[in-house]
Amino acid sequence: MLEAQGITVTFGKTTVLRDVSLRVRSGELVALCGPNGAGKSTLLAAMAGDFQPEGGQVFIEGAIITGLPPTELARRRAVLEQSPSLSAGFSVGELLSLSIPRDVPPERARVLIEKKLHAVGLADRVGDNCQILSGGQRHRAHLARVLVQLEAVDSRDTGYLMLDEPTSSLDIAHQITTMRIARRAAREGAGVLVVLHDLNLAAAFADRVALMQDGRIVADGAGAEVFTADRLSAIYETEITVEHGGGNTPRILPVYSPDAHAGLEL
Repeated sequence: MLEAQGITVTFGKTTVLRDVSLRVRSGELVALCGPNGAGKSTLLAAMAGDFQPEGGQVFIEGAIITGLPPTELARRRAVLEQSPSLSAGFSVGELLSLSIPRDVPPERARVLIEKKLHAVGLADRVGDNCQILSGGQRHRAHLARVLVQLEAVDSRDTGYLMLDEPTSSLDIAHQITTMRIARRAAREGAGVLVVLHDLNLAAAFADRVALMQDGRIVADGAGAEVFTADRLSAIYETEITVEHGGGNTPRILPVYSPDAHAGLEL
């Protein structure tokens, strides 16, 4: 289990997370949702072990995550940042190979790379320089990289996949593909934590939703329980309706009013 206990994070004079606790179990997909500035990405980064919070601790399979050496941490969790970058002109295949431990046989490494590039729809781009890819294609290449990392060490039943807004630069078809990939990783045993702005994707794919506001988790449960019209309208400060389709999956619908320009100078 990946568990944050009483996490508090302060940047300068601003408290970004306030005594936040969250659990992600193996085989479970948890979506972190909430408005801009709610603390979602900071919580994911803390749970990834990127820094030591001012208050509280994060545990991964019982170990304090910030106490693990980088090589061990890389074997236990794979992280896709919100805006991954490259400092060199790697090919797509070379990018993926960076996440494979040296003790993995070359043939297995090759098969892993081909498998994950096929999953994200980039099988024909393995030799291309990452710099010539579109923004969405680069993001999918980085997704393939973390998927390779997770599988290369056979840690899917005790490992964790952490994705920060993995659908933000993608078209609709690739958004759905990305979430199906995340869902499959959970089905195969990984614990999956995903920051999402698209509430409908969260409702459709997540086992649980943790809804954040002002550095706190204000609701945690199944999407049908967390996503209520009154709660969402209050948190996002705009009128939102919620319908329920097949399987009681909520469908979140903002109410668009082109005449509502209160407070705006046009």
